[in-house]
Amino acid sequence: MECGAARSDPVESAADPDAALASATLADLRSWLSVQSGEGVARATVARRAAAVRTFYRWAMRTERVKADPSLRLVAPRRGGRLPAVLRQADADRLLDVAAVAADDEDPIHIRNRAVLELLYASGIRVGELVAIDVDDLDLGTNMVRVTGKGAKERVVPFGIPARRALDSWLATRGRLATGESGPALFLGRRGRRVDPRQVREVVHVLLAHVPDAPDLGPHGLRHSAATHLLEGGADLRVVQELLGHASLATTQLYTHVSLDRLRRSYEQAHPRA
Repeated sequence: MECGAARSDPVESAADPDAALASATLADLRSWLSVQSGEGVARATVARRAAAVRTFYRWAMRTERVKADPSLRLVAPRRGGRLPAVLRQADADRLLDVAAVAADDEDPIHIRNRAVLELLYASGIRVGELVAIDVDDLDLGTNMVRVTGKGAKERVVPFGIPARRALDSWLATRGRLATGESGPALFLGRRGRRVDPRQVREVVHVLLAHVPDAPDLGPHGLRHSAATHLLEGGADLRVVQELLGHASLATTQLYTHVSLDRLRRSYEQAHPRA
């Protein structure tokens, strides 16, 4: 009762924060997380806050502000297991066909858009990596491109013959948009400046709208699709990790779950005794 009375007095708790720390229980902390979850706070955010509380109580123990750590058994709700949406391989082919047909009008922007989509899907690079590519980062002799990923880490990523052809067409057209402000940027906007991620996202959304029944994805959806299709085609998980520039193999393993989920759904739809 005395403990409950102490916690019911906000003035006393405010005056003695160490007492408030010492009086908190595991049930209090669980209730605090539960309220946040009930208010719609993202699971990842709740998990980060739970981790922060555990770190804080470890500090409080070291500094002898508390004699017991109520956060030892505090477990945040598990992060959602929602898998990323990806294109079917047939839909990816249709998307690139749409981009190719649009480029037939010789508009330099449409030719650029085709090269952008081909390179995104062929390499699985991030949109931020794509827009930062300079002309000299391309090696058309080996069909490789150098990109700078998270943490300023460089890696070299291969791309296929269709992407090479689209890039050849774009490079032959780039001069029609280039200005003194273009610098070495590979992909340019209508005014000759380096293209930005927002423009690339719009391109992907607009062209995907012409693919019936395809999910509305952005450039990152093409990255997810490329990784999933590589694994479905038999690529080694470590190779895909290196291509995508993932620091942890656990991140790449997400795409194995995507592949298995698609396999399960296909089985359930096709097998008479599923």
